[in-house]
Amino acid sequence: MYARRRRIYFLLMGGCLFLFVSAWSFVRLLSVEAAVAMCVVAMVIPPVAAMIANRRGPDDRWWDDPSGDPQSDEWWDELDGKRRRDE
Repeated sequence: MYARRRRIYFLLMGGCLFLFVSAWSFVRLLSVEAAVAMCVVAMVIPPVAAMIANRRGPDDRWWDDPSGDPQSDEWWDELDGKRRRDE
């Protein structure tokens, strides 16, 4: 899952760089409006790429998953209010 997300991230960021560089290298010679439009599209790509790269997959561990240490897990569950401490 991680390798696929990383590959998609780099493809999106490569596309962003391609749009930006090509807009001001040769597209501006044909149409300044098209170059500006390409830069606006390139501006939107990095946040989308970051969201895709940081999205949680179905098999990914998450911050609240058990760590494997029973004492630590019990302590965090108590802090989060998931379980009540039996006294």
